Parts: sequence; C-alpha cells; structure tokens
Amino acid sequence: MTTQKVNIAEKFAGFTERWAPRRIARVNDYEVKAARLQGEFVWHSHEDTDEMFLVVSGTLTIRLRDDEVVLRPGELYVVPRGVEHLPVAQEEVSILLFEPTGTPNTGDRGGERTREPVDA
Repeated sequence: MTTQKVNIAEKFAGFTERWAPRRIARVNDYEVKAARLQGEFVWHSHEDTDEMFLVVSGTLTIRLRDDEVVLRPGELYVVPRGVEHLPVAQEEVSILLFEPTGTPNTGDRGGERTREPVDA
C-alpha cells in the first residue's frame, strides 16, 4: 500500500468483479475499500464495528429489518454495530467502505460470498 494520492475513478476502472472489495488506502487501523455491487447481497451484521457505505455512483438500498435507507451518489450511511442489514443494488453501484482492518464483508454470516479484500 502506498502513501501517494489515490485516484478513485482509476481504482474503479481497474476491476469489474462485483461484491469483491478492493483495498485502496489505509487510515490507521482502518481500510478504505472500493466495491462494485449489483443485485442482492446477504443479510449480515458486524458485532464489533459500525459499517460506513459511501455511494460514488448508482443507487444503493440498505435494507434493515424494520426500515430501509436509499443512498445516491455523494450520500453515506453508517450501519451501527450489531444491526442486521442487506445491501441491494438494482443496477451497478460503486461504493467506498471504511472498515477496521480484517472486517469480513459478510460479517457474522460467512459463506461463499466472503471475500478477503485485495489491493486495487
């Protein structure tokens, strides 16, 4: 990982796989991850950390058990630790995630959609 400036558009241009976060920077013990999403993910929660979604392009819906949050470009939402949520993108969405290093993308759920982030 480098300490140089990061061009977010170039990072997104470098991959097409969906639901597979790419690490683009580190901030203390946190990672900044870029991800492309489309379709429905899995219901999950993160017991030990909040999860921040920042939409770069597209529209992301975060379903909660009793509500839903719709995010458009330039909007962010923080899912509080322990809250079960389901990200859904009808069309492709580009997002940035800010998470503690080592946070699995599927939280407590695990399974076939779990991906270790790779450097973009």
